[in-house]
Amino acid sequence: MAQMVLTGGIDVSKEWLDAAVWPKKAELHVTRDRAGYAELAAWLRQHGVTRIGLEASGGYEIEVMDALEDMGFEVVRLNAQRVRMLARAKGRLGKNDRADAHTIAQAAAILVEQEPSQRRRDLDPLVEHLTYRKRLQDWMTDCVNQLEHLRDKALRARVTVRKASLTKELAQLDKRIADLVEKHEDWRALAKRLRTVPGVGPVLAHTLIALLPELGNLSRRAIAALVGLAPYDEDSGKHSGERHIKGGRAAIRQVLYMAAVSAMQHNPVITVFAQRLAGKKAKVIIVACMRKLLVTLNAMLRDGTDWQKRAA
Repeated sequence: MAQMVLTGGIDVSKEWLDAAVWPKKAELHVTRDRAGYAELAAWLRQHGVTRIGLEASGGYEIEVMDALEDMGFEVVRLNAQRVRMLARAKGRLGKNDRADAHTIAQAAAILVEQEPSQRRRDLDPLVEHLTYRKRLQDWMTDCVNQLEHLRDKALRARVTVRKASLTKELAQLDKRIADLVEKHEDWRALAKRLRTVPGVGPVLAHTLIALLPELGNLSRRAIAALVGLAPYDEDSGKHSGERHIKGGRAAIRQVLYMAAVSAMQHNPVITVFAQRLAGKKAKVIIVACMRKLLVTLNAMLRDGTDWQKRAA
């Protein structure tokens, strides 16, 4: 008989960790600190667990993942929505930390088809800078929205000054990100290659390096699905519904959107591709160009070649 594989699941909160083992019913509640990690590791080894699943929890899970990986465990970060869908499919409508830990443990066993790789800790500084950059852009957008409705001159002046200050800080941050990439030889080489494509600027290049390390290692369909640019069908019987994109990494799509708009004007291949789609909805064309651009970048990194203008 095949030996039963045991997996662990951890529901991460700010101060506590709730752990469970699947298919056993074992449970553990520990503090989220060094002593708690040690107790958790001993408990997991006692139950013969080698693979542990966690949900993405706004960054709180990162410290836990690193601690468990350092202790020799195989750790996989799961999409919270997929874990919740599994719970509902099992008829588990209630939600609490202990129940979630059991569902996560089962999800780590049945939803992970490939052996997970270790978390890329070396990318943390770049990810942190890009996350703060996105926050700066949101604050600037808030200022623009406020200026559209404020009438009081004093308030408008305050918001205008704040917007100018944020704009200056954004420029300084972009320089800092560029310096950070320049210090890493592999990041610098990747950014240089990606930017040979017309329409790809430093923001997209840095975002792909930090948030899409799988680029160049997956098939064209897999990379499109990972970013959330793969069109999914919605057919049943004789009914053929519209195709829609779903899921994926929204932070990458937001940057890729602006790059695709630029590429539609300055990249001859993307320009002709967009012209062939004339007559379709504007968003359909842009999304198709985003996917085309992403697939092109994926092929370049896979083959180790720079972009080359070809007859469109």
